[in-house]
Amino acid sequence: MPQDFIGWVHTLAAILALLAGSLILAKTKGTSLHKKTGRVYGVSMLIVCSTAFMIYRVHNTFGILHVFALISTITLLLGMLPLYLKSYKNAIVSHLSWMYWSVIGLYCAFSAEILTRLPMILDIQNTHEIFYTLVGVSTGLVGFIGSRFFKKNKNTWEKQFGSL
Repeated sequence: MPQDFIGWVHTLAAILALLAGSLILAKTKGTSLHKKTGRVYGVSMLIVCSTAFMIYRVHNTFGILHVFALISTITLLLGMLPLYLKSYKNAIVSHLSWMYWSVIGLYCAFSAEILTRLPMILDIQNTHEIFYTLVGVSTGLVGFIGSRFFKKNKNTWEKQFGSL
């Protein structure tokens, strides 16, 4: 559980982003609901990413989780960029692709957060090796599953909106 105000803001924004991102993935793209939910997702993720850089629980330094936060921030910005640069080539497919990976990255972070709690729940000595193994396994598994869905969806988007 979060230990301080920043942790709570981070957690609540992440939950809101998970809900909004899941709704966006499940519903029709380009609708009014999609656009409104997308704004909620974008703002929530900006909060998640910015507060991630303020959390130093593991080594009190910039670590691998901060690298993931940096990747998440870049992915989010690359997903938003095509919406604001009208001259962007294949803007819709690019937007859908980057934002899809933004949500998958959030799912990876969520699964890692849940799995890294298991040693505490199971009363197992939680070493850094176990922690990082659980982060890697959960991120790899969710990322792999997400990539299968992405490949299927990207083909559909390219047929509908043009290829990258």
